[in-house]
Amino acid sequence: MNIIKRILQDKISERIEPNKAVLLFGARRVGKTVLIRELIKEFKGQSMLLNGEDYDTIALLNERSISNYRHLLEGIDLLAIDEAQNIPEIGSKLKLIVDEVEGIKVIASGSSSFDLLNKAGEPLVGRSTQFHLTPFSQKEISQIENALETRQHLESRLIYGSYPEVVMLESFERKTDYLRDIVGAYLLKDILAIDGLKNSSKMKELLRLIAFQMGSEVSYDELGKQLGMSKNTVEKYLDLLSKVFVVYRLGAYSRNLRKEVVKAGKWYFYDNGIRNAIIGNFTPLSVRQDVGALWENYLISERMKQSYNRNRAKEFYFWRTYDNQEIDLIEESPEGLSAFEFKWGDKKPNVPTSFATAYPEASFKVINKENYQEFVLYPPFNRICNPDTVRKPKKILFFHLQEVKSLSTRSWEFVDKLLTSCRLGINIL
Repeated sequence: MNIIKRILQDKISERIEPNKAVLLFGARRVGKTVLIRELIKEFKGQSMLLNGEDYDTIALLNERSISNYRHLLEGIDLLAIDEAQNIPEIGSKLKLIVDEVEGIKVIASGSSSFDLLNKAGEPLVGRSTQFHLTPFSQKEISQIENALETRQHLESRLIYGSYPEVVMLESFERKTDYLRDIVGAYLLKDILAIDGLKNSSKMKELLRLIAFQMGSEVSYDELGKQLGMSKNTVEKYLDLLSKVFVVYRLGAYSRNLRKEVVKAGKWYFYDNGIRNAIIGNFTPLSVRQDVGALWENYLISERMKQSYNRNRAKEFYFWRTYDNQEIDLIEESPEGLSAFEFKWGDKKPNVPTSFATAYPEASFKVINKENYQEFVLYPPFNRICNPDTVRKPKKILFFHLQEVKSLSTRSWEFVDKLLTSCRLGINIL
């Protein structure tokens, strides 16, 4: 069986330090347990893996005392706790362990940022590092498939998504059953377990409405009228859905220009397969009416995954004016401002005039089936390297063969990404 190494694995390994905790968030079934086991496998020292859903684990950690934890962890270098949010007062317990057990290293995972951050976040301020594990990114999947195979699997990614088990299953029927199981047995369970929610039918209905409006601007007032609940309750429920990593919100980008929409929001799913399971639609693209929405959701989610995997600060928005000039995705980062328009077909629209005038420093690119692989595999270097905005390269890169051979792995990876993103030529002398 092919093993896909998670991009975050090395980054997390670097942050496993004495008397510090690593908090790993992510939806159920995205691979947190597998990742933790891989981290333990490569860890040089004695480790202990506990499951927060196990009553024995809860009992072991129940007595919150220094003597109990020192006795429990005697001779242990790394403590790993999976699904830690299920352990009562987990934040205070982890703080005591990190503070009082000399040299201990801690990893704690959770499928709900609401629970784990509320229970562990505040007590561990200054003592923890947070990571978000998503379903497989295409960059990760490319370990087991080439560019041609990626292109051949595109329809499957749009319909069934990129959950680890889904990627590995070959039968479409089994993919469908697996996704339905996740939605029915795990996703809703996690949602209803937080904040004392009892009304599962309303939450299911809200999820379906969001799924059908995916990529469109959402009115909380209108959703409230359809569901028979207040605008505030709708906002609360959507916030909870984001905290269990089902959906995320894109706000409108604006520097307060008169014509720009500023208060609207769009909602997307972290995974196309989960969205399609919620509406019960796994039909082929050729007979669907929502291909454009699936394409948009897939591409934006891949960029989100890139950001999480690189653990870099990046903000995501859409852009629209009141006279309906719009752009699907705006990325703002320390490197600059990038705008992207997504087209399933062959259309290649120009940058909206209002945007080009207001943000002349921003890059603009249309992403379609012909160039999407570069988009999902490599982050562009925005203003510096975007071929649409840089008309001619300021420098030509020349490498002597001996210099190439002497490059460290990390350096060569950087050069490779730079060349790929910028489409620059390289001369090997």
